[in-house]
Formats: sequence, C-alpha cells, structure tokens
Amino acid sequence: MRIIIDGDGCPVKQEAIRLAEKYGLAVKIITSIAHYTDKAYPENVTFQYVDKGSDRADYVIVAQLQPTDILITQDYGLASLALVKCQAIFHQTGLRYTTENIDYLLSNRYLAQQSRKAGHKTKGPSPFTKEDRQKFCQQLTTFFQLIGLPAKKQEDV
Repeated sequence: MRIIIDGDGCPVKQEAIRLAEKYGLAVKIITSIAHYTDKAYPENVTFQYVDKGSDRADYVIVAQLQPTDILITQDYGLASLALVKCQAIFHQTGLRYTTENIDYLLSNRYLAQQSRKAGHKTKGPSPFTKEDRQKFCQQLTTFFQLIGLPAKKQEDV
C-alpha cells in the first residue's frame, strides 16, 4: 500500500507524508516539471515529474495506480477515472470520493463551467483553511483505522 499524490497544487503534501511515515507507507508524488523541487524529503517519498501540459500528470497517475493505493487529488475528473483502480481517493478537504458522490461532483462542475461560458459569475472554491487541513488528517487517519492499518509511530500528525 502506498499514497499517491497528485502534486500539482496539493496543499496537504506534508500532512500526507507525516501520516504515511506514521503508518509506514511509501509516498509517490506525481507532478509537472513546472513544480520541480530540490527540497529534501523523507526516504519514503519519491517524485515523478511529467512534462507540462493539461492532464499529463493525471494520465501517468491513472496508469500507475494499484488496487491497494490511496490517491490524494482535488481533481474530480482524475478521481472519477481512478475509482475503479485504487483502494480509496481523498480530496484535500478530507472528502472521500466514492461511486455514490462522483456523479454529483462532476455534474456540479459541468454546470458551473456552462454557466461561466454563458457569462455568469459562479462561486469558486472556498479558501483552504486550517480546519480543512485538520479534517483531511482526521479522515485519512480514520480510514487507516477502519482498514486495520497499525501505526508504526505514535506521534500526532
């Protein structure tokens, strides 16, 4: 089992990495070369850089997902493609994407796009908050507990 992160614009990378360390999981961050970093990361974290371009990282992610993987992404389209390929998918706010909610999310996104094309203003996403960050950590931890994954380290995230 490993955590795969859609690295383009993901604000919870550090939280996911800390949780992965706590539970003894590998982390793979797949991101555009435009987001290259030489920052030092723990040994359990690897990066894969892809060429710039719309959805390039998404296609690489989908191709590499394994049934036991956990994906973290804010991209509804990627989530919809990945639902049948991995164990669980989480949004940065802690929402778990499921077959029950993905159609609703995609429909709302489509309707907002159509409204913008027609010249109407739509409400964008709410600013990412400390509470969102905490909820993400809580939801991922709860998921690990539900599947019976034992913590390797006891410190809090």
